[in-house]
Amino acid sequence: MNSTQKSWLVGTDWLNEQLGDPHLVVFDATWYIPSVKTDARRQYLDEHIPNALFFDIDDICDITTHLPHMLPNPIKFSAKMRRLGVGDGMTIVVYDHLDLFSAARAWWMFRAMGVSDVYVLDGGMKKWTDEDRPVDEYPHRPRIERHFTARINHDIIATRAKVLEAVKTGNAQIVDARPKDRFCGTAPEPRPGVRPGHIPGSMSVPRTELLNEDGTMKDADGIKAVFTDAGVDLSKPIITTCGSGITAAVPFLALSQIGHEEHSLYDGSWAEWGADHGLPIETG
Repeated sequence: MNSTQKSWLVGTDWLNEQLGDPHLVVFDATWYIPSVKTDARRQYLDEHIPNALFFDIDDICDITTHLPHMLPNPIKFSAKMRRLGVGDGMTIVVYDHLDLFSAARAWWMFRAMGVSDVYVLDGGMKKWTDEDRPVDEYPHRPRIERHFTARINHDIIATRAKVLEAVKTGNAQIVDARPKDRFCGTAPEPRPGVRPGHIPGSMSVPRTELLNEDGTMKDADGIKAVFTDAGVDLSKPIITTCGSGITAAVPFLALSQIGHEEHSLYDGSWAEWGADHGLPIETG
């Protein structure tokens, strides 16, 4: 563990003071599971932090696979950022409308593309509006295109092969961020053809257990307690997973926040694993 690890979270006070900085880029990365039937882009247009851009998780993704919102290649990611006016050397802050949910996914995507100056707004849009902070109700003004360089960081990306190796050898622990009933297999999966259950040997750490009542992330002691109570050894490598790679970013963020040194995110997550009948599962 590294006690000097930087914080990957920023507060509402800090962001409010920095809104006029031309080198700051704020993203609304709100995303909802399909069954919720809420239009995240429409919600962004109705209300967002001033000058925020919309980060569309279902657009900034790999469209060559049947799996949902997989990480795109660096060329596509760079092109998307360039057109949005996001360039090298800028400070990026990501938030969503569900306290701390899909913002962590967008944050992880930037990290996977080699960006280090990227943060999550602690408490998200809910905390921002609860504090009567300023909001915009119209689209952002177009930004000038900038040069953006993506350099893939394979160390924080887990593939199916890497997860299967962990199942067979125990060389890494697997942490599942889905709700407990989906982990146990007592609730149906939202995607057709995906079996209920979890990856053998994985441990359940629902993302909500890592958050305070106001939607902010727990402090370091609280985060450590959640993992250790779930049976996770924080001195060993960890792979985070969930339904489709979205909420897996919340425990990934929490591990980064406490300075855990070797953790990755399984991008395909249960959408890939649960649909492949050649892979083992457990229930209960």
